[in-house]
Amino acid sequence: MSQTPLARMLADGEHRPDALAAFKLARRRFMAGERLEMQEIASDLGVSRATLFRWVGSRDELLVEIVWSTTLPTYQRALEATSSQSGGARVAEVMSHFAALTVESPFFMDFVQREPERSLRLLTTKASWFQARLVGLIEGLLRAEVESGALTPPLAVHDLAYVVTRITETFIYADVVAGELPDPAKVRQIVGALLRD
Repeated sequence: MSQTPLARMLADGEHRPDALAAFKLARRRFMAGERLEMQEIASDLGVSRATLFRWVGSRDELLVEIVWSTTLPTYQRALEATSSQSGGARVAEVMSHFAALTVESPFFMDFVQREPERSLRLLTTKASWFQARLVGLIEGLLRAEVESGALTPPLAVHDLAYVVTRITETFIYADVVAGELPDPAKVRQIVGALLRD
């Protein structure tokens, strides 16, 4: 009987590093509040920097994948925490809760404080796909509320999703952008006012 690749690796007691192993190592370091250094990651994996770059792309691309891997479950938690509401009130509550969870994330805020220009460029501009994906999540939330009859949008849904994203970002990154404290409660107030019938 032939062995699977996994069975052979387990029998040999050897696991060759790959893109997923690189991602997991980098994610653990990011969540520990460490600055990601591609040379260190490559060394720890026992591969060259060129191999690591071939696997994961640039440092910026790796950072965006890691941040997204933490953002999606954060957004899901915010959705689940507000399931009893509907319409504009639900959207405002989800986004406020999402902002609060994000601001309370020490590893995320460590990254924003340590690399403010890079984090804002990667997470709030078209320099990466991050913001487009976040807008897509919010657009899905808005569409669900519109389709249920609980929300009459004041703008086209895609445009509204972009505005809600920008409002949320403003109060998550307030300290970096304007020297003010992040304030998730203001997300609820402003998005709630925007979506009030």
